[in-house]
This record gives sequence, C-alpha cells and structure tokens, in this order.
Amino acid sequence: MSYGGGSYGGGRGGGGGGGGGYSGGGGGYGGGGGGGYGGGGGGVNGYSGGGGYSGGGGGGYGGGRGGGFGGGGGDRMSNLGDGLQKQSWDIDTMPKFEKSFYKEDPQVTNRSDADVAKFRALHNIAITGTNVPKPVETFDEAGFPAYVINEVKAQGFPAPTAIQSQGWPMALSGRDVVGIAETGSGKTLTYCLPAIVHINAQPLLAPGDGPIVLVLAPTRELAVQIQQEITKFGKSSRIRNTCVYGGVPKGGQIRDLAKGVEVCIATPGRLIDMLESGKTNLRRVTYLVLDEADRMLDMGFEPQIRKILGQIRPDKQTCMWSATWPKEVRALASDYLNDFIQVNIGSLELSANHRITQIVEVVSEFEKRDKMTKHLEKIMENKENKILIFTGTKRVADDITRFLRQDGWPALSIHGDKQQNERDWVLNEFKTGKSPIMVATDVASRGIDVRNITHVFNYDYPNNSEDYIHRIGRTGRAGQMGTAITLFTTDNQKQARDLVNVLTEAKQQIDPRLIEMTRYGGGGGGGRYGGGGYRGGRGGGGRGGGRW
Repeated sequence: MSYGGGSYGGGRGGGGGGGGGYSGGGGGYGGGGGGGYGGGGGGVNGYSGGGGYSGGGGGGYGGGRGGGFGGGGGDRMSNLGDGLQKQSWDIDTMPKFEKSFYKEDPQVTNRSDADVAKFRALHNIAITGTNVPKPVETFDEAGFPAYVINEVKAQGFPAPTAIQSQGWPMALSGRDVVGIAETGSGKTLTYCLPAIVHINAQPLLAPGDGPIVLVLAPTRELAVQIQQEITKFGKSSRIRNTCVYGGVPKGGQIRDLAKGVEVCIATPGRLIDMLESGKTNLRRVTYLVLDEADRMLDMGFEPQIRKILGQIRPDKQTCMWSATWPKEVRALASDYLNDFIQVNIGSLELSANHRITQIVEVVSEFEKRDKMTKHLEKIMENKENKILIFTGTKRVADDITRFLRQDGWPALSIHGDKQQNERDWVLNEFKTGKSPIMVATDVASRGIDVRNITHVFNYDYPNNSEDYIHRIGRTGRAGQMGTAITLFTTDNQKQARDLVNVLTEAKQQIDPRLIEMTRYGGGGGGGRYGGGGYRGGRGGGGRGGGRW
C-alpha cells in the first residue's frame, strides 16, 4: 500500500498531507473511528442472556475518573471508592463454594522427588510454601475437563510453559497463589483455565448477582487481551464476560453487567465507579486474580485495590501475578492472601530477559534524534521488524512522532491523552504491521500486548531500572530473541549503577562511558523508503511501490 494516500496522510515530500488519512476525516482513522479501527465498546456480548439486575451499594460516582491507561492513577484517584459500603462477612452463614478441583495424574504421582527437582531446575522453577503440588509436564496431566483441554490443543501449543506446568496444579488445588514470571511467559492461561473450571462448579448466576471471577489489570489494553483469552477458552461452557475500563462510554459495560457475567475483567478505577453507582457487586466473587500487581501499584492503584478487596468475601481464592516481587507487592500479598504458595520463574532478583540483546549508548541530549534515525534506518531494512519507542512524556512522544512522520517513517503514538478509539486504531495498525513504529509513554509499557515486537528503543531512560526491565520486556517474548536499544545521558547518571548491574547480570556488553558514570554518579536523515524498499532519497514522493 502506498504511504502517501489514505491511511497515513502522506510523507513530507509528497502524498497529500492528510486528505482522509490519519489527521482526521474519512479513510484511515476518521474522527471517532469511521473506517479505521473503530475501537471502543464494552465487553463480549456473544453469550449475553439471563435476567435483570438489582445492584447493591453506595451512592453514585460521577463519571470514570482519571483517563490515561487503565483509567488513571495516583493522587487524582485517592478519594475514589470512599462511597463504597463497608461489608461485613459471616463465614458461617455465607453460602459454601467449591474451589479445590485438582486430582493428581498417576504419572505425576509416580515421579520421584529427584525427578521433580530436576524438572524444576531445568525450567528455572522455584517454589515456596507448604505442600506445593508437583508440576505437570503435559496438558493431559493437568487434569482439565475435555471441554478445556480440547480448546488448548486446538491452539497448537506443544507443551505447557514453565509457569503453566507449576501454576495449574497450584491454582486448581484451590490455594492462594503468587506467581512471579516475566511478561510473555503464558501466565494468562495459567489463571484463565482454572477460572473456567471454578465457574463451572458454582451455582448459576441469579438475577442481581455480580461476577464469580474478577480479574483486576492495570491497563485497558491488558484487560482486553485477557478478555480475548477468556472468550476463546470459555466459549464451550457459554461463560459470559465483560471488560470494564475507563476512557470509553459506560453504557455497554453497564448492560453486560446487568445481564449477568461470570467473569469481569476490570481496571480498578472504572470498577469502583461501577460499584459505587450500584451497577454491580462483588458478593459472588470466589476467584480473584490480580494481574501485573507490581504495575498496578506502580500506577498508584493500591488504595483502590484495597477498597475493592474489602468488597469480596475473605475465603475467596486469590491468584496474584507479577513480573517482579518488590516490597509493596509482598505487603499486599501478606495482607490479603491466606497461607499462599508461590512459584517463581527465573531469579527473584531484578533481572532482564536473557533473550534480549541490550545496547546502551551514552549520548548528549541533542544527539538523540540523529542516533534514533540512524538506528531506525538499520532496523527497518527488514520490513518485518516492529519497533516500540519509549519516551518520558506525552509531549516528547508527540514531538518524536511528528518528527518521524515528517521524515517519512510510518510512526504512530499511543498515550493516555488519546481517545480510546484512536488508541485501539493505533494499536491495530502496529499489530498488523501497517505502522511498524509505535511511540509510547511509560504508562503504556505493560498494557501493550503485541506479539513479535523485535526492537524496543528507549529514547528517554525511565525513572528506575524496574521500569527499564518492564519496557524492554515488550520484546524477546514467547521464546523469541529481541533487541533493546537505550539512549543514556548525563541526566540519567544516578541510574547508571543499577543499569550496569542489570546489564552485568544478563551478560551484556557495557559502554565504558556508562561504567565511568557509576564512579561519579551513584545509583536525520534517511528513511524515505522509495522504490519498494525502506531506504530512499530524501525528497521522493510518498512510498513508491512498496508495502508502505
């Protein structure tokens, strides 16, 4: 497709600057999703059905607070949830529910402790807690019902991932579980499949009932990805779900909740809004998932999470998933999880995925754009490559995107100030490779789930090495190799020592100037792809003949 026409709105030398393209109007992303991706919407309605709804609790709350990814965060939301009614729970009088479903396969039972230890060592599985079940080595050993396992096999997965091997028996046993694993390790299925088994063992929803399974996620993008998995694997059981997040109209989400859903995937801000306005309740929740708990706390959601947990019966089963295990996540687990068992994939120390090649260049601020374009020219020689560029602020994200597009690069940006349907459209353009360069702010770094991102480029270094690891974890997923390129300036000097530690642990080459910084600091051109390729001359019109 030619880059100069409808979808992008033209490069600097030709094409037409926005007739119906990205900059508004008809073809590509036309204000509010005409033609482009369209986005928005609330949840999956395919299985909706069932009676009316009378909800409980609290006075209304005006509108979805916050914006940004996941509906906001931090101080702006500190009073969110103050209108929730305090729940009192009497375990003796509450309806009983079933949460233990695991029956160990004879082949698993027959494995010696030495065999189990060898398997765990081979897959970097570490466990803590009492009576942790043995890992399973095949899908059949997990003991899922046929309606679940058939769908798994239909996806063509060869064997469970490490987190699934150990996590499935843990979750199916009904115990509270903490799982620490890198993004892209298969953790979504680790809690989704036991959730489906759990739902099918509970009484059917009655009119007015809230969900049985609640999944809390930090961002709407991650929430939608989780919903896709639940929809796929819950279809045969006619399990209904909805996705509740801010930044879009509430009507569709409210209708889904009113009809009754067994699963609610939600960001904390919008869920509290729904609870305070009586659109749903959490009295039926007996299986709770906190996904990417570390990121939710990073984004300032801890007060909201604690308020939500106060609305759920204390004997529920809780599964908490996190890429890291900082003290804030440990505190949340010790406050709300009962006698939990823990599985960790890889080191508990802060470490980067070893399949990612990390390149850190020490540069001055004014060199950054030139360095970026030089890297892009090389990276985009391969048209299959996808690159995610991180900036420190929304303003820089927009500036960089404008600069790249003026120079002829197929770049789009995604951050919290953009409307939801525009974000959905941008994400789809990136996923499909129509726009293989996406510029994002930090708040998007954990919510973007796009397969086959080959490169992460840190235009601005983040505030700490934990965020650096979150960012570069967008590449090198599902067993693939990846590359992370980082521009590091003297302004980042106080982060130098932590970064050197991360690079050293991952056995990466280190710029001597970066090492020098630890002693003092503590802690373009190109790119017209004329003639069918990427590397053309500077003034050519649009994208001759190639896929752009």
